[in-house]
Order: sequence, then C-alpha cells, then structure tokens
Amino acid sequence: MAALAALAASPAAAQTATPTAGNDGMRIVLVGTSGPLPVRDRAKPCVAILAGGGLYLVDVGPESTENMMSWRLPVASARAVFLSHLHSDHIGDLGEFNMQSWVQGRERPLALVGPSGVDKAARGFNLAYENDHGFRRAHHEHGGFGFPIAAGLIEPKVIRIPSGAPTATAWRDGDLTVTAIRVSHDPVSPAFGYRFDYRGRSVSISGDTKKWPAFAEASKGVDVMLHEAQNEAMTRQLSQALKGMGNARTSSMMADTLSYHTTPVEAADLARAAGAKRLVLYHLTQAGLPIFTPEAFTRGMDDGGPLDWRLAKDGMTIDLPSGSDEIRFGQL
Repeated sequence: MAALAALAASPAAAQTATPTAGNDGMRIVLVGTSGPLPVRDRAKPCVAILAGGGLYLVDVGPESTENMMSWRLPVASARAVFLSHLHSDHIGDLGEFNMQSWVQGRERPLALVGPSGVDKAARGFNLAYENDHGFRRAHHEHGGFGFPIAAGLIEPKVIRIPSGAPTATAWRDGDLTVTAIRVSHDPVSPAFGYRFDYRGRSVSISGDTKKWPAFAEASKGVDVMLHEAQNEAMTRQLSQALKGMGNARTSSMMADTLSYHTTPVEAADLARAAGAKRLVLYHLTQAGLPIFTPEAFTRGMDDGGPLDWRLAKDGMTIDLPSGSDEIRFGQL
C-alpha cells in the first residue's frame, strides 16, 4: 500500500519534495495534470504548494494521492485543500488524501476551502470514512502513536466573493496569503482560481474556466501562472470520432466542453496581459490521447509575442526561493 512505501522512504528521498534548503521560498509540484479522460502517466488535476512548513493543495483529483505518496511529499504537514469547483475530477481523491495524511501523522483537521458545496463534500467524506478512522485507531494506536479522530476530519471553509467583486481573501497563514479569484465555468458556479503569495513570490492557478480577463488582472506580476488548456480543434476531432464510432452520448458531452474551457492560445494571451514571468499549461484535456502532439496542441501560442511557457507533466517542480527572482524547474 502507498502508506507503507512512504514509511520506507529514506530521509534523502523525502527531502526532494521540500523547498530548497536555505531558501524559505515556495515550491510548486504538479501532482496531476490531465483532464477527466483516462490516460496513462497523468493523474487528474492537483497542484501542491509547499510554503512556510505547510503543504497546500489546489484540487485533489483521482490518482493524485498515489503520486504524492510515491514521491514522498510531506503529506502529514497538509493544512488545506483549496477546491476550484466541485467537478468529480477535481475532488475524487479527497477522502484518500485526508485519510493518508492523517495516518502519516497529521495533527490537525484538514481545511477544505472553496465555493459553496465544500461544506456538503466535507460532511460526505467524513461520514464515508468514519468507520475506517475508528478501525485504524483501534488497531494502530499504541506505543506512543496517536490517531486522534478529530485530527482526521475535514473542516469546510466556504469562501463567498461579494457580488460584483472579482476576488476575496481565502486564507492567511503567517507570511502566506491565498486569494480566491472568481472565474467562469458555467453552469458550474461559483468556480474559483487561486493566487498564492509568500515572501515576495507568487503563483496563480486558474482551475477550470473559459478565457477570463479578470483572472489575468488578479494575476498581475505573478512569477508563475498555471492555466488550464484544451485544444479546440482536437476536441472537435475527438467528438466527431466518437460520433462515428456510434457513441453519440460521449460525443455530445465532448462537444459541450468547448463552451467552458480555455485554449492554449487564449491562455497565452492571458499570461501576457498579466505580465506573468512564466506560463505553465496544466489540466491538459487531450494529453495522453492518440490525437495529441505537443506541437499541434500549442500551435499559435507564440503568435501574440514573447512568452516563456511550457506544458506541465506530473511531477514537474517549480522552486521560487524567497529574496530572489529565480524560477527553477525540475522533475520528481
């Protein structure tokens, strides 16, 4: 099981997931970078932020917990999960992540922060795992190892952005401030992106949205913008192929997605408008499918002018040391 793999990790391996020694900055880990379609080697959407001794997630899609445990991320230091919205591919691993981080020694309840509906999600996962928590405590609480039930709970925090306002403060923890940004993913509403600011470094994460200028405005000057991307031509091609195979239902659903996602070219336009130093495309709907090639997916992104951009992969790391303008990319 994944928990045993983490317990067997060497200290040196565990250190790979933490911010660079001597630089109290922010580390971003792309835990899951696919869309909802089943593909190999990519988990569903999940971004991990390590800052100030804590681990924070934006979304926690299926397969993401397995990645975090395999990479020895310090899940016991988890403080909050920020949900962009309540689509299944963004919340599917919430119960597993909450359980695994508690089993590994998390000492406080896990905050679940996001739009209305996170309160219902918290209640549901707490109820679903209630028996599991009791069994684990009964079996494993001995020899000084505690499994307090209260620490294993999910505690919701609903963020409401006032009508007419584009943003609201979602979280403050020491030097870390997290801002919720209203985006457009109708009929999913409300839907949020997030901006993390820590000791002069910053990252914004779009969540799911169509092209939304207010997200660029709220992302002004960020070191890194993470933005979802779906190639329109590939989506139409896939929809037609499904229809030709007699799968009219899935073909129709695929065509529907064109109304509430952002193309790579549109994401590039937003990054330029924001003055983002780097753009990373994630939530790559077509990545891993037979029709996908990076060249076709990103065609036209450079037409709007200079921009430093790249496509995310699961395990990509971005280090933002404090007191520096350096942006370092790596791979777990």
